[in-house]
Amino acid sequence: MPTRRLMPDVIKNQDLSCLPPDATVRNAALLMAERRIAAVLVTEGRMLRGIVTERDMTVRVVAAGLDPAVTPLSAVMTADPDTLEPSASALAALDLMERHHYRHLPIAVDGEAVGMVSIRDLFAVVRAHLEDEIRSREAYMFGSGYSAEATAG
Repeated sequence: MPTRRLMPDVIKNQDLSCLPPDATVRNAALLMAERRIAAVLVTEGRMLRGIVTERDMTVRVVAAGLDPAVTPLSAVMTADPDTLEPSASALAALDLMERHHYRHLPIAVDGEAVGMVSIRDLFAVVRAHLEDEIRSREAYMFGSGYSAEATAG
């Protein structure tokens, strides 16, 4: 299998969801709800400053008793998060995310946010790889004309 790169193989044409550090947690929650996402990049211009996830909001805001309407993202974000470059492999992202228990990982070039990969994005790559492997092994074992449809009936 060829190495799948984060960009463009895993994610393409991504509309980044970013807010500045002085935006409130409520602003982030509203953006997440509107876009049906679970993480927001915290940026100044395009420069990545941090990331805020649903988990951060639960632990650092709700459980801590902070008011989301006035709490700035800078107070609850993960500052200077780990990142990978677009040319990094899907496997490198999966490894980093598994080691640190991340569900979202920013993609950056020289500190500039260019994307974000989620565990769900990587699951789709793993699944496609496994399906390709199964097809390849079936073709090897049964010949290229074999298919489940041909034997059903």
